[in-house]
Amino acid sequence: MLYSLRMYVDTHCHLDFAAFDSSRSELMSACLENNIRHFLVPSTTYESWQKVTQLALIYPMWRVAFGLHPYFLHSESIMNVEKLGDTCEQGGAVAIGEIGLDFWPDAMDVEVQKHFFGAQLSIARELNLPIILHARKSYDVALKMISDANHTSGGIVHAFNGSLEQAKRFVERGFLLGIGGTITYPRAKKAHRVVQQLEDQAYVLETDSPDMPLHGFQGQMNTPLNIPKVAFCLADLRGQSVNDIAKQAKTNLLRLFPEWYGDER
Repeated sequence: MLYSLRMYVDTHCHLDFAAFDSSRSELMSACLENNIRHFLVPSTTYESWQKVTQLALIYPMWRVAFGLHPYFLHSESIMNVEKLGDTCEQGGAVAIGEIGLDFWPDAMDVEVQKHFFGAQLSIARELNLPIILHARKSYDVALKMISDANHTSGGIVHAFNGSLEQAKRFVERGFLLGIGGTITYPRAKKAHRVVQQLEDQAYVLETDSPDMPLHGFQGQMNTPLNIPKVAFCLADLRGQSVNDIAKQAKTNLLRLFPEWYGDER
């Protein structure tokens, strides 16, 4: 067992993706052996909701979220949003996601994205659920929409890579900041400065598996087995022990999801 001192949680990993179909059971066993014991698996498309639901029945260490990812809206109908509430309730979702805005040049029309995001924010408010937020080049617009929707249940900002001021604004609205493999890159000076200045209560750990490989592992499939590496890097940047980082990340997660661990505290 490589990392037995502290329990780890990967708060953003797409373990339903086909990349894991041939190795999922072995990967879950390896994670448990290394004390990586809980996983938040957000869906990305309507088509993925059923697979995520079925796999969560097999892997009780998963927590799931349902939503329509902004980058993949080309194949979605707004009618699918109407099915989101029932899917969340029937599938035991702890959050709605992965939802948000993606202003990358080849992404869907911005106004279409806003329409889908706003509709899903309304459902999150109705169900009093946090959101798993994808916001690429769109933090300020996302913050305004969250405020306008009166979304008060917070959430996690996936792969946060914004400014310290944006970080503070998200935290003020009840969000946690997902810290992942980006910080392992020596060139990520801006991200390093921001995470060094975050309040202890601001962050959780994630990998975005199978994507976003860590520095030194470019071209390889990412997995939750790398979450301790993220924790070690964050500990080094913040001048803290990795045990303190892992413990604080768990404490922060419990603040957003009080029932996450059940009897395992």
